[in-house]
Amino acid sequence: MSDRKRNRLVLPGLTVVTLVAAVAVYIGRPDASVASQALDQAKSANTLQSLAELDGNNPTNRTLNVQTWNTAEGVKVLFVEAHELPMFDMRILFAAGSSQDGDTPGLALLTNAMLNEGVPGKDVGQIAAGFEGLGADFGNGAYRDMALVSLRSLSAVDKRDAALALFDQVIGQPTFPADSLARIKNQLLAGFEYQKQNPGKLASIELFKRLYGDHPYAHPSEGTPESVPAITLAQLKAFHAKAYAAGNAVIALVGDLSRADAEAMAAKVSASLPKGPALAKIAQPVEPASSIGHIEFPSKQTHLLFAQLGIDRADPDYAALSLGNQILGGGGFGTRLMSEVREKRGLTYGVYSGFSPMQVRGPFMINLQTRAEMSGGTLRLVEQVLADYLKTGPTQKELDDAKRELAGSFPLSTASNADIVGQLGAMGFYDLPLNYLEDFMKQSQALTVEQVKAALNKHLSSNKMVIVTAGPTTAQKPLPPPTDKPAEQPLGVPEH
Repeated sequence: MSDRKRNRLVLPGLTVVTLVAAVAVYIGRPDASVASQALDQAKSANTLQSLAELDGNNPTNRTLNVQTWNTAEGVKVLFVEAHELPMFDMRILFAAGSSQDGDTPGLALLTNAMLNEGVPGKDVGQIAAGFEGLGADFGNGAYRDMALVSLRSLSAVDKRDAALALFDQVIGQPTFPADSLARIKNQLLAGFEYQKQNPGKLASIELFKRLYGDHPYAHPSEGTPESVPAITLAQLKAFHAKAYAAGNAVIALVGDLSRADAEAMAAKVSASLPKGPALAKIAQPVEPASSIGHIEFPSKQTHLLFAQLGIDRADPDYAALSLGNQILGGGGFGTRLMSEVREKRGLTYGVYSGFSPMQVRGPFMINLQTRAEMSGGTLRLVEQVLADYLKTGPTQKELDDAKRELAGSFPLSTASNADIVGQLGAMGFYDLPLNYLEDFMKQSQALTVEQVKAALNKHLSSNKMVIVTAGPTTAQKPLPPPTDKPAEQPLGVPEH
């Protein structure tokens, strides 16, 4: 089991803080699969848009004709025809993330990780060989809001039907072998041991506890050392039966398919799932009191994490907060935080901010690490930068630059079939309109300084921060004064 390099799950505009994501599990793509060969041949046959052709203009934005319908079992399907490559990408999202764990942290992730460990008549090795022999790629992962499974395959009927038949077995008839469960549990337990040496992860776990209290978002998606060993096969089977039900699913489909092909495939997949309704939506979290917590850890660096409740995916201020955060700390060099903390004072290699909107209010977070003896002053500096930004809002130049950057990068969100299927999945899962991407761009480009400032102050406050630090207790030194050329830049080297 290993971390998967995931395609975008969230629509462009807001930075997804990596601390929110849990472990993803998958079968690796074959090194020299038939699908990969077809992809290379198709790419070489296409003419790329050259830099000279752009001539200062933004890259061409791909217009998506999104088609949608519901299957007989009630699964919502979003489909885009894309005949440039002889392939298709399918992604199924279930409201089956760790927020549905109940009193058993880790149940959702373990269930998802076990899907491709066995089906009737096939073990994990035979399943992997089956996909590889067809040039197909199976993927799965579990997060706080959702769990997902994905299939990439050639669109030729013989390859497509065979890959889809195996895919249907994996998601609809997992056998949850006992030996596989023991192995994956051991891998998770080994991960928990590693976490003890990772101050950033320890700080993240503590931060979510403080931010969410008794809410389902509070516990780590991978579970805890206490909860994972006790999870039983019966619990996995019960969770699969209710959380992987057709009524709890959304299908996103992109590729070299006709509408009739797509309908037939979606109907087959839908029919293979357990029968049942959507799970109840979780409640909104309660606003926590501001607090500061410290985790003692022997290191030269101190990790600083700041958070407060942000927004859910349905919030109408999404676009304004996107651009506002891009200026504060979401865009790398040139942001307010990076300029004040790194460029002028050399206190860190990087400092980043981001909203992670989910089904209910996800976190807004700022994270960085700095030399331990500078941690107190750096913490206060970050607080001051946020307070000043909320007070003044962005400048017109900052907003114009952010709009220009968004316009230039936005086409990348639909540059490939994998990108598109990720966008469709998010649109379906969060029940967004089919023209969401176009509307997002229009809203963003029309925003004024006053609108961005108002949205930031509506959702953020400099005195509501939940802060967790992880590092050694040591005598503090004063911060260096701001300068165009810091004496040492940066002061600390990332440890993890």
